[in-house]
Amino acid sequence: MNKFKSILGKKGKILIISLSLVILSLGVFSFKNPAFEITRNLDIFISLFREVHTLYVDGAEPEELINSSIEGMLESLDPYTTYIPAEDVDDFKFMTTGKYGGIGALIRKAGEYTIISEPYEGFPAQENDLRAGDTLVSINGVNTKGKSISEVSQLLKGTPNTEVVLKLKRIGEESLITKTFKREQVSIPNVPYYGLLDNYVGYIILGNFMKNAGKDVKDAYLDLIDKGATSVILDLRSNPGGLLAEAVNVANLWVPKNQEIVSTRGKVQQWDKTYKTKYNPVDTTMPVVVLVNRASASASEIVAGALQDLDRAVVIGQKTFGKGLVQTTRPLSYDAHLKITTAKYYIPSGRCIQALDYAHRNEDGSVGYIPDSLISEFKTNNGRSVFDGGGIEPDIKIQSDGPGNITVAAFTQNHIFNFATEFASKNPSIAEANLFEISDEIYSDFKTYLADKEFDYNTESSEQLKELINTTKLEGYYEKIENELNALEEHLHGDLEKDLNTFKPEIKELLRDEIVSRYYFQKGRIIAGIHDDPEIIKAVEILNDNEAMLSILNGSYDGETIFAFNYY
Repeated sequence: MNKFKSILGKKGKILIISLSLVILSLGVFSFKNPAFEITRNLDIFISLFREVHTLYVDGAEPEELINSSIEGMLESLDPYTTYIPAEDVDDFKFMTTGKYGGIGALIRKAGEYTIISEPYEGFPAQENDLRAGDTLVSINGVNTKGKSISEVSQLLKGTPNTEVVLKLKRIGEESLITKTFKREQVSIPNVPYYGLLDNYVGYIILGNFMKNAGKDVKDAYLDLIDKGATSVILDLRSNPGGLLAEAVNVANLWVPKNQEIVSTRGKVQQWDKTYKTKYNPVDTTMPVVVLVNRASASASEIVAGALQDLDRAVVIGQKTFGKGLVQTTRPLSYDAHLKITTAKYYIPSGRCIQALDYAHRNEDGSVGYIPDSLISEFKTNNGRSVFDGGGIEPDIKIQSDGPGNITVAAFTQNHIFNFATEFASKNPSIAEANLFEISDEIYSDFKTYLADKEFDYNTESSEQLKELINTTKLEGYYEKIENELNALEEHLHGDLEKDLNTFKPEIKELLRDEIVSRYYFQKGRIIAGIHDDPEIIKAVEILNDNEAMLSILNGSYDGETIFAFNYY
């Protein structure tokens, strides 16, 4: 009996150990071993792809299926994590270097064709007399009718020094115009304009943070100092960002060496980095204003936010976009690349300004803003309160009611663009960019131009009335007040002549800028708009008031911080 118990005990232990091993091994998989899950799902995907490709009734292109699956996978992450196939790598390089082989012109769609919207000064398009408004009929013998902007762009681009033959239709010319010339390497400048404003205020526009952005801003800044600048405005409005290192180099112009500007933290430890200034600054005391708006993003927000955190500059404009994510490019097989979000960035106060929470989506898959309950307070060097979770809040906010509906319609329906094209075809020259204005005579010509055009616009009041009418129909009140609603609709219907007079100032601004660009290109457009730009006006005012400037930076400013302008 004791011997039996002994044997049973040994076998029982063996059985228990064996069962434990089985349960343990099953448990490994029940707890979803990552390596196994990846292998299993890849196997499912490959078998599914094989079945669809082999059996789908209408046939399926393998490459399209794969690309769709890649795009679907990456869409579940964030919009900045993207797949770059080999054929698009050159376009991606342009985003970081600002260089490409082509003719040097902006293009836009107009009906079934693509037109030149603005030649770049000093590049082949402008030097060979391509003009804004020219319709591209064919490129190297390829008819462009019906082709997309990207298709036309690919036809225009090519290796520098290769020949391109364009057939153009131009307003005022009955026959097609043929232009034959060679492509060149086109470089989009980081700094499209800088100059000295009144009262010795320097003004620098930084359009991108591409390679050498820091050097380009430094060169402009030093030149302005040589010309007598005693303060400076750095305009980052609508700057979408770019290279993080260049953001550090730009901030370095105004803050000491070895100052932390931004740090990054990611899932992989190698992306945890701290970026400090490397060089001696140009100046640490000259008053600086940074202009931002809703389209200032990424590297723009690093510069604006760092200078704000360090109390080195006053930030003026609108709350910025709120992109606190860092992307890294990784090579893939067959010369493809992956641009992937690898970290979040944090500016000197410790805040991250990312506005959208891609990690926690709503039930419908949409992305929400970081809730107020999770927004934290941080402090600048001087103890001013700043906050994370949603862009850079300006020290002085400039608010606008925005343009009228008629102005938006005139712009988006290309009437302002087309009128400027016709004007330029009839007038060989105009006054200098800073002196040209839209006279009442020119504005009257614009109204005459609109008279025989298809021009459709609705006022905001009309749009809201339509919603009210729909609501009354749903709730059963419409028949009782139908006459009153019809009378109100008639009163609110846009009166073209009246609205053209009401919104005349903002329409004239757009007409002026568009016409000036026909003669003086991008720089001319910038120069024409400087003197009535409300953010620049306010920046100059603050820079010329040393007491106000210092009080904003030390947190004791008791003046108004929100200003309302009605402008476009």
